[in-house]
Amino acid sequence: MNLYRLAGYAGLLGGALTLIAAARRAGLIPENSFTHALAPPATALLLLTLTAFYLVQRERAGRLGLTGFVLNHLGLSGLFAVEFLTHAVLQFQDAATREQVLTGPGRPYFVVVAFTFLTGVVLFGVASWRAGVLPRGAVALYVAGLSAAALRATVPEAVYLGGLVAGSAGVLWLSVALLSKPGGASVPDRDPGTVGLLGRRGVRHG
Repeated sequence: MNLYRLAGYAGLLGGALTLIAAARRAGLIPENSFTHALAPPATALLLLTLTAFYLVQRERAGRLGLTGFVLNHLGLSGLFAVEFLTHAVLQFQDAATREQVLTGPGRPYFVVVAFTFLTGVVLFGVASWRAGVLPRGAVALYVAGLSAAALRATVPEAVYLGGLVAGSAGVLWLSVALLSKPGGASVPDRDPGTVGLLGRRGVRHG
């Protein structure tokens, strides 16, 4: 199994776990220690999938794609830390302690993580749209949904949950597209001049 297939399956699982998290927050499934524990792995799995999303289009995405990928990855890594704190630590604390952590000295950290993630999602989405390697409809869902999710502290709960659902749908669609690319990257990661030189040498030496 190559990196792209592994990342594609990770994206399917991560997207599904994110949908479960959205359903838990909406009250559609029980809220307990098990359903809380499913949230951090979803973010961790998407770190691998995001890397493959970039690698599969790195030639056409250019510098904008690299910048978006780095910021998106950093933001997602920060969100993993936030999810771990929220579901592995804060859920076992009383309401006053949770409020103190979320609105006290730690608040600037959460703001930086959200801004980094939002900027990365938008830039990566623009670069992916321009590259045209991945389905543009899936890219649009990814950007719209995860942008709304990144603004969870400033938008209504319904908008945040809708963003999670749309973003998860985008991740699932992109993951399926990743699995459909048997050779991985659609554009060879090689310099044309070098390829030509090697080709001529290959012919020369039979």
